[in-house]
Amino acid sequence: MEPWNVLLASHVIAALFVLAIGPVQILRRRRDRIHRTMGHLWVAAMYYVCFSSFWIVSDGHFSWLHGLSAFTIVTVTLGLISAVRRNFPAHRGNMIGSYIGIAVAFGFAISVPGRAIPSLLAEDLPTALFVAALVALSVAVVFISLRRGEGRRIQHAGRRVDRPVAAASSAGAVAGPK
Repeated sequence: MEPWNVLLASHVIAALFVLAIGPVQILRRRRDRIHRTMGHLWVAAMYYVCFSSFWIVSDGHFSWLHGLSAFTIVTVTLGLISAVRRNFPAHRGNMIGSYIGIAVAFGFAISVPGRAIPSLLAEDLPTALFVAALVALSVAVVFISLRRGEGRRIQHAGRRVDRPVAAASSAGAVAGPK
């Protein structure tokens, strides 16, 4: 079993964050500023999970999960490039594939005896549940704050657009009948 340390704990928290944001990104229909902002958070957390995994080794050896990390770095990067190039089918495929990869890695991480997460679940379930709840709460807070900010942004933009239109229409109404 790997001993718990800051690297392992932050790796697990970032992985839980990625797992929690994934369905929101995949299932939400609108592809707007919220999608982009949460996507940036997801990509940053995904890169952290993948790169930090290379410093988490058992008995000084890499496992197939490290190969999955390297592959995921490539697919996330290709997904980003696809989004920038506006190739949305390729973006969607790479990002969903990356999410499936981390879900498989998570399944492995919690099911194999002797790894840190199963040991934590067996020895200190309340702590594990508390961390999972904090991650879920952080995802909810980010999403809700982005939604509230989106409403304010649209409202402010509407005011800027409505004022000149209203002034022009009232000026036209006065000038029109003469």
